[in-house]
Amino acid sequence: MKITVCMGSSCFARGNAQNLEFIENFIKEHKLEAEIELAGNRCEGKCATGPNIIIDGVEYSEMNEEKLEEILKSKI
Repeated sequence: MKITVCMGSSCFARGNAQNLEFIENFIKEHKLEAEIELAGNRCEGKCATGPNIIIDGVEYSEMNEEKLEEILKSKI
């Protein structure tokens, strides 16, 4: 699985700082270091719908910890 977190200033300030921490903790807690590639991405100009995260090529908008947890649990 590949997770790409938007690191643009808008997405980061609107929640991706917390989302990134949540993802890192989720990976550690579930011992998924070998299965998940976590990366950051520069701003893609979709700030209005942020915070944005791409998981396995699918873009997710207005992400928060609850949505992340649901998506990640469905994929492991």
